[in-house]
Amino acid sequence: MSTVTMKIALLSLFASVSLFAQSAKITTLEEMRTERARIAAQPRRLIANNDGCDCLYFPGTTEPTAQNFLDRRTTGLTGSQVGAISYCTISSGFGQFTHNTQVGTVLMRQGKDYGIRPSDRNITGDLIQQGTDTLKAVTGFAHDHGMESFWSMRMNDTHDVAHKPETPYFLFPQFKMDHPELLVGDPVKRTPFGRWSSVDYARAEIRDLAFQFIEEVCLNYDVDGVELDFFRHLCYFKSVANGGKATAEEVAVMTALMRRIRTMTEEIGLKRGRPILVMMRVPDSTQFSIDSGLDIATWLKDGLLDILITTDYFRLNPWEHSVQLGHPYGVKVYPALTDPRVRHETRFKRHSESAYRGRAAVAWAAGADGLYLFNLYDIDRQSPLWYQLGDPEALAGADKLYFVTDLDGKPTSWLAKGDQYQTISVLTPTYPQQLHARQTYRTQLTVADDFSSGKKATATLHLDTPGIDSADRLEVSVNGTALTGLTLANGWIDAAVPTTSLKKGANEIAITLLPAKSKTDESWTLAYDGSVLPDKPWRRDPGSSRVEAKVQEGALLIADRGVENGDSCYYRASWGADPLGETVVEGRAKVVSGNNFFIFANGVSGERLQLSPDGIALYHHPKIRYAMNTTDDFHHYRLVLKGADLQVYVDGTLRLDAPGALTPRKDYPRNEIAFGAANSPGLGEALWDDVRFHSARVDETLQDIALSIDYPED
Repeated sequence: MSTVTMKIALLSLFASVSLFAQSAKITTLEEMRTERARIAAQPRRLIANNDGCDCLYFPGTTEPTAQNFLDRRTTGLTGSQVGAISYCTISSGFGQFTHNTQVGTVLMRQGKDYGIRPSDRNITGDLIQQGTDTLKAVTGFAHDHGMESFWSMRMNDTHDVAHKPETPYFLFPQFKMDHPELLVGDPVKRTPFGRWSSVDYARAEIRDLAFQFIEEVCLNYDVDGVELDFFRHLCYFKSVANGGKATAEEVAVMTALMRRIRTMTEEIGLKRGRPILVMMRVPDSTQFSIDSGLDIATWLKDGLLDILITTDYFRLNPWEHSVQLGHPYGVKVYPALTDPRVRHETRFKRHSESAYRGRAAVAWAAGADGLYLFNLYDIDRQSPLWYQLGDPEALAGADKLYFVTDLDGKPTSWLAKGDQYQTISVLTPTYPQQLHARQTYRTQLTVADDFSSGKKATATLHLDTPGIDSADRLEVSVNGTALTGLTLANGWIDAAVPTTSLKKGANEIAITLLPAKSKTDESWTLAYDGSVLPDKPWRRDPGSSRVEAKVQEGALLIADRGVENGDSCYYRASWGADPLGETVVEGRAKVVSGNNFFIFANGVSGERLQLSPDGIALYHHPKIRYAMNTTDDFHHYRLVLKGADLQVYVDGTLRLDAPGALTPRKDYPRNEIAFGAANSPGLGEALWDDVRFHSARVDETLQDIALSIDYPED
C-alpha cells in the first residue's frame, strides 16, 4: 500500500463529525416522515454491528463497570469511519436480553454455570445495578461521539440450538421450555431446514411478543433506529423448516407485523419529536425471501423500512442487485461484510485486511450507500480497515485481494432448493470445481480497481490446484488475454496479469487443463503411511474435545468418544475423481471399536465403507456386507470405483461386489476421499495405515482463485 494512501486513510481518524444534526422539533406526521427521509439519506460510511458478547463474556478478572464494558469493543471506534453502531442485546433464544427489559427476560445466567467459558462472566446484572445497561451505555457513547445508535433485534436467533433436555444450554430460555408448541421442531425431531429451536411466526403469540420487544425499546431508549435482523437466523415458519415454502397467509401475517412496527415507530417518533429509523437485514433475493416468508419487495414498495442491509454467510447475487432492490424506493442500501468463515483456506485468507479491502471496494463500486460490518471483532480497532473501508477514494490505491467467491454458506441450509436463486459462482476449498482434461472452465471475478487511468499496480492471479505438480498443465487467460510464465508457489499456481487486460467489474477467467499420464498403482496420486499426522492436502474436521487423532505404534489412531454435535473425526482430501472412469482407494486399518468409515464421493455419487468389529458394509446399501473380525489385526482394504460400480477387496479377495451402487445421489456434491471415526451421534475408534488413492484419468481439482493487486510504495 502506498504511504500517500495510508496518510489519506489515517486522516479520517479526525474526520468523524456527526452528520445527523437534528432540525427543529417535528409536530406532524408529514414533518416526521420528511425528517426521517432526510436522516436516512445521510451518509454513514460504516455501520458497525455488535453482537453483544462483550457483555455476555466479560473477563472475570476485570471490574464490571460501564467504561470497561465499552472499552472492549466500542471506545476504539472513536474517530473511525463508523457513523452508526447497531447493538444487539443478545436476543438469542428469543426474548432474552441484556438491556433492562420488563417485557422479555433479563439474561442473568452465567455461561460458566453451564461449562461455557468459565473464566468469563455475564455482567448484565452488574450494569443494571449501577443504573445503566448495555444499550443505554452504547447509545450514550454513540451520541457523545457523533454516531447514531441502533438497537439490533435478531428476529429468530437460534444459538440456543445446542440445548437438550438432559444437557440444558444457558441461552435456551424458560419461555421455550414452557411453550415447546411455539417452536418449529424439537431436540429429537429436528427439522431438515433451519433450526428446530426457532420460534414459529405463524403463531400470533410470537408476532405479538416480537412487536412488544421492539416497542419497549422505542419507548424507553434514546435510539435513533431499530434493526430487524432476519438473517440471524433465517427460519420463521414451521412449513419452511419442514421443506416447503411459506404460505400466502404466512407471508401476509409477517407483512402485517412489519406494518404494525412501522406504525408504532412513527407514533412514538412523533411523540418524542424525533424519527425512529427502521433498518432490516435480509437475503439479497426477493424470491428466496418470499419463499421464506419475508416479502421484502412489498416492504420496500410500501415504505416499511429506511435502510436495507443484505446478506450474511451466503450471497445470492452481485451487489448491484441489492442496490437495485432499494434505490427505486428511496431506500439506502448497505451491503453486509460479514466474517467469511470459509474453511480449509491455505495461502490466501478471506479474513485478511487486503481481502476486506477488496470486498469493500466491490460493494462501493456497485453503488452502495455505505457498508455494514458484522462479526468484525478480532481485527484490532486500530486497524487501517476502520479508517479505509468507508472511503472509496482511500481504497482506490490500497492493496487488495479479490476472490471469485467471498462467502460459501449454504442457502439450502435454510430453504429447500434455495440455491436455485444463486446467480454468482461458488468456488472455495470447501466447494471446489472439477477441471477436466482438454476442457475449459470459465468463471468471473469482480474487480473494483480502474486501471484505464494508467494507475500503477501489479496484478497476480493465484490458482489453488493441489493435485497439479507442474504449471505446464494449465492454460489460463483473463478476458481473452493468455497469461504466460505460470509458476508453482506453495501449492498454488501464480500468473502475472497485465493490468491492461483487467477491467472494472466482472472479468472472465478461463482455465484449460492439459492431459498428463494416468496414475498407476506404482504412481499413487496421494499416499499417507501413518507414521505422522496427515499433512496438506489432507485436512482434518474441526471435531471436539471428545475426539482424538494421534500416532500410536506406527499407525494413526482416530477415535470418536462422544455423541454430541461435532463429535466426529475425519481426514479429508479433494481428489478430482472421474465419475465415469476408474478410481482406486487402498488402506490398512485395524478396528478397535464402534463404526469407522472410508467416505468417498466423485461429485456425482458416493458411498461409505463401514468398518465395524463384526464386519464391513456399505452404509447406503446395508444389505451388502461381509462378516469378519476387523479387530484381530490390520486388514488391507482396496476399493475400486468404476463408473457406477463398486468393488471392495479385503486382503486381496473380493468381498463386496456392488454394481450400480454409485448411481447419482443429490447428497454427495463433493469430490473427495475421507477416512475416520463415526459421526456426531455414534462412536468409533480404529488404527489407520497406508491410505492412498489414484484416479485413472487426469482430472484435477480447482479449490480456489484469488487475484492480488499490489500498489508500489511512494
